[in-house]
Amino acid sequence: MAVKTITIDMEAYERLAREKRPGESFSQVIRRLLGARKMTARNLLESLDRFALSERTLDRIDEVVRARETDLAHPPDLGDR
Repeated sequence: MAVKTITIDMEAYERLAREKRPGESFSQVIRRLLGARKMTARNLLESLDRFALSERTLDRIDEVVRARETDLAHPPDLGDR
């Protein structure tokens, strides 16, 4: 297999290292993270830890859902995001 050397900064290296699973090479990490992704439930579950919503955002989502349930004819004002 051909090999290519690349240079990355320390922040990129540390982020890549955090993604690395036991026994996985950096090449495997890169292929896993950048490979063609089919959206599956497993992909979704694996990516959830990368996203965090604030309590304010979650509360606003609840408000929008409740408003839509009570009045589907008039969508709620989403306000400033």
